[in-house]
Amino acid sequence: MYQFFVTEEQIGREFITITGGDVKHIKNVLRMRPGETIRVSNQKGQDYFCKISEVGENFVQADILETGAATTELPGKIYLFQGIPKGDRMEHVIEKAVELGVYEIIPVRMRYCVVKLDDKKQQAKLKKWQALAMAAAKQSKRSLVPNIHPVMSYKEAIAYAFQSEACLIPYENENGMEGTKAALKKIRGKESVSILIGPEGGFAPEEIEAVKSRGEVISLGKRILRTDTAAITAMSMVMMEMEMQ
Repeated sequence: MYQFFVTEEQIGREFITITGGDVKHIKNVLRMRPGETIRVSNQKGQDYFCKISEVGENFVQADILETGAATTELPGKIYLFQGIPKGDRMEHVIEKAVELGVYEIIPVRMRYCVVKLDDKKQQAKLKKWQALAMAAAKQSKRSLVPNIHPVMSYKEAIAYAFQSEACLIPYENENGMEGTKAALKKIRGKESVSILIGPEGGFAPEEIEAVKSRGEVISLGKRILRTDTAAITAMSMVMMEMEMQ
């Protein structure tokens, strides 16, 4: 069953009106017709099962069959703070983190980041990253589209991360998985968890010192992981703990 997202204004009492780029996709790519069922979600995580009743030139109307279907969202919110990587690795992180249930992704400027984005490049990247998040949310049948936050400085990022009930910082120089297991157990029942991932060059010593007092510095194993692999690994661990609640 295909997934689509709409705003509150598009939801009526008995039917939902789909507009914009999804109309062309439904008509010309998926070639859907009246009578076919779809899943529609708003931006607040509310789900609807619908049946297409009309395919117009600039709209698709779908009658609401069921409201409040079982959500695909995690019981808590995961905030992923990602040191900006080079190449297309940020896109890889966004796609997989959305599939794993991330609530928000925050790109972070760190000391050892190779990539430097000016304001114009940031706006272009954010638009592309948000579109990728939308596509991944549709594919994975999410009930909401995770927000891609504007780029933050490291100081801004840790202040924002510490607003969560728990903050995990995977670090290549941290030893021992027992500490990781203990930290993961602590997040059970938490409503919000932040994960802070360093860039290709890792965390600078002063960046780790800035989070030690209020965050949980953990290991992801004996091997050195690339930044995108570290993000997906940490997301998977936290997702599993939340799913077990």
